[in-house]
Amino acid sequence: MENFIVSARKYRPSTFHTVVGQESITNTLKNSIRNNHLAQAFLFCGPRGVGKTTCARILAKTINCFNISPETEACDKCESCSSFNENHSFNIHELDAASNNSVDDIRALVDQVRFAPQVGKYSIYIIDEVHMLSQAAFNAFLKTLEEPPKHAIFILATTEKHKILPTILSRCQVFTFNRIKVDDIASHLAYVSKSENIEADPEALHVIAQKADGALRDALSMFDQIVSYSGSNKIDYAHAIENLNVLDYDYFFAVIDAVMKGSYSDVLLLYDKILNKGFDGSNFIMGLGEHLRNLLVCKDTSTLNLLEVSATLKSKYQTQAQQLSPVYLVLMLEIVNKFEVQYKTSRNPRLTAELLLLQLCKMVIESEEKKNKKPEPISQNSSDSASVSSASTALTNVLEKPVAKAEERSTNVADKKTVYGFKNNPLIQKIPKITISSALQNSKKNETETVLEDKPAAVLQEIEEHKDFNQADLEKQWSAYAEKCRLEGKMTIYGNLTHSLPVLKENFHIDFELVNQTQLLEMEREKIDLVQYLRQNLENYRMVLNFFIAESDKAEYKPYTVDEKLKSLEKINPAFKLLKDKFGLKPG
Repeated sequence: MENFIVSARKYRPSTFHTVVGQESITNTLKNSIRNNHLAQAFLFCGPRGVGKTTCARILAKTINCFNISPETEACDKCESCSSFNENHSFNIHELDAASNNSVDDIRALVDQVRFAPQVGKYSIYIIDEVHMLSQAAFNAFLKTLEEPPKHAIFILATTEKHKILPTILSRCQVFTFNRIKVDDIASHLAYVSKSENIEADPEALHVIAQKADGALRDALSMFDQIVSYSGSNKIDYAHAIENLNVLDYDYFFAVIDAVMKGSYSDVLLLYDKILNKGFDGSNFIMGLGEHLRNLLVCKDTSTLNLLEVSATLKSKYQTQAQQLSPVYLVLMLEIVNKFEVQYKTSRNPRLTAELLLLQLCKMVIESEEKKNKKPEPISQNSSDSASVSSASTALTNVLEKPVAKAEERSTNVADKKTVYGFKNNPLIQKIPKITISSALQNSKKNETETVLEDKPAAVLQEIEEHKDFNQADLEKQWSAYAEKCRLEGKMTIYGNLTHSLPVLKENFHIDFELVNQTQLLEMEREKIDLVQYLRQNLENYRMVLNFFIAESDKAEYKPYTVDEKLKSLEKINPAFKLLKDKFGLKPG
């Protein structure tokens, strides 16, 4: 029976052209050979399976080739190339530092470096896993690495660059190999399957490429495993996800569809089905977060290239992404991220994962209820009407009063700025926007020597001109301001703004529901900056923002801060206070 050669060895690149996903490095090495600018030592570092040792061997082979092609590739026909291909070259020496890491091993290498090559120009020494050398071995190697003979070139390879001494790094040209892209791995797997006469589903190859996490050697090993699992010269998507223990994409699409319908029962049944197939809840939550991230990426064509999936699956993501707004997706991602952290420490993991799905459904249901809720009529009692009437009269007198002296004029201009700045002015706080607009419309246009004569155009434009906006525009700017608060470190305000969505009412009135009195006080302090931000970005100066506490929370006091909770416990059980005072307990 013919010996089987694994794909990772059989299809190992033998030229720079066949190296996958490291074009920048191979081009640099080829230019160095072409221009005869070879360094005395190279260091190849990066994760496993990305081509470090392979590129070291190709470089060593090409340097000593007698007939280098115009493309700077080895000819594979000369005496040096033939001896290298048959593994008996006397000019290329490989050392495994993992098993030869002592001072004596390095001393033997240093003694060998002094001898000139028998065939070719250079003696090349490839030291793999160089970070495994001992401290003494590194020190013994330093002098030779700094001043090697003209015929000696060292190529070091490692997966842990941080373990190498800085004195070694400073003597080498360092090349950092990146993880290979999913599309590049999938393309190489398609080439291998075609060469082996294996019919491979593109979806299956993409699953293998994603599971390999940037390592081509791992991808080829999984490819061989799935071919053996299928028992034929054909691998499909079902074979790949079953053998690699990967959760099917269709489950995540179904979960999001059920969430958007607000169906508690459907999401719980789907999760139960996933568990029965043997998948872990942690992997499900991670996969759900990745799915939501892919949907968010599909919302903008400029970020679509970040989606590393096949063309068929990409179209499915785009279709589902059209049903969700970016605000929804960001909120869902935040919820998933929070529960992913909680899952690791939970004593009831299944309940934690189910609670995550229920929270997503609840968010969608509450949002739909707020959108469908009819706006309540705006009513004013007699005392409010009287105060508004008196305030309106006072404002009209201020607007129509001429300026007699320069001192009075400067004073009135300061008052005007306070009035139209909407900051800490009791007069303006009692006047609705429609009253201000009416006062301006009824002011005499032929009076030029008034308080408004300095900048009438700017003030009138700020008060009267506006653009219409809808609920989606409001949510977008609301989310942008919340993100601004998060970046500024105002996490309390950020949490208050993101716990629910604002609701746009008639005449540009905006209602925002809060949980308790503490949140209300915090948001009232932030209200001026928030309103100013919304007015500028929505270009509408007639909006009115109203914070309110839910009726259920108004009826019954709920403690919020630590001190409030302690006082509440003391009221319920007076013995708690005695216990706290006796043992000197303090809130942690």
